[in-house]
Amino acid sequence: MGEYDITHHWEAYASEWTSWARTPDHDEYWSYRDQFREFVPTPGTATLEVGCGEGRVSRDLTALGHHVTAVDLSPSLVAAAQEAGSAGRCCVADAANLPFADNAFDCVIAYNMLMDVPDMPAVINEAARVLSPGGHLVISIVHPFTDRGAFRDSDPAVFETRDDYFTTSSFAVIEQRANLKMHFAGWSRPLRDYTQALEDAGLLITALREPQPTGPIASPDLDKWKRLPLFLWLRAIAHQ
Repeated sequence: MGEYDITHHWEAYASEWTSWARTPDHDEYWSYRDQFREFVPTPGTATLEVGCGEGRVSRDLTALGHHVTAVDLSPSLVAAAQEAGSAGRCCVADAANLPFADNAFDCVIAYNMLMDVPDMPAVINEAARVLSPGGHLVISIVHPFTDRGAFRDSDPAVFETRDDYFTTSSFAVIEQRANLKMHFAGWSRPLRDYTQALEDAGLLITALREPQPTGPIASPDLDKWKRLPLFLWLRAIAHQ
């Protein structure tokens, strides 16, 4: 399994990601946004978003009434999130080594960032540590099955698997849409790795969703995600 420097990667492409994420209806986020907002628990005392990027999820959470702390490894992305007023508090921090006390939050959000980290179980352990009893961890990941395949170019009705589903493998891709480009990199993992990490951290899964896009579709190509799941959402609770 190849390695990459997660801090260097997101700092190097912070400007690319900020432009990509802040262009309305540009990527899949906008087609699932309303459903995810409904999937997140109602606002409590304190919500933490790990791997906040430029802050769009934190801004949505703040708009819903959450008292948000947003953290990311990239100083440039944290600065962008803070400048946009994404959260009450924004700071540079490693999601696998959070600078917060035990039981500090009643909700932790990990939106499409667990695929980016080299030690996913460590991030889930930290989320469990800072969650108060009865608090919720909310996870969005690219669906572990569809992450291992692709639609055939010659026949988009056909989806072909490419890799061994049960292994962990690294990826690095460049996506280009309209006049925007983004470098993505991280790891593909089977679902059992995520559920095992939740189990080991003492978190109980209370909800699972394979959402279909309902909002604006950024490209006609995204119609395919009405037939196969692009994302997997999990909600887990800390033992009371």
